[in-house]
Amino acid sequence: MHQLEEKSVSCPYCGEVIEVLIDPEDTDQEYIEDCQVCCRPISFNISMQGNGELEIYVRAENE
Repeated sequence: MHQLEEKSVSCPYCGEVIEVLIDPEDTDQEYIEDCQVCCRPISFNISMQGNGELEIYVRAENE
């Protein structure tokens, strides 16, 4: 079982900072999760930096 990492991201729709749980096994994948504040779909892209840090890129679903 993998340890989930809690990360803060800013919603591309409402601008609110939300906390999300990221599975390091999801690197190099894209998935959609609804904003906890405005309920609009956020597209997440997860990648691993060279130093082992997770990098999270979020955008509006239709961007």
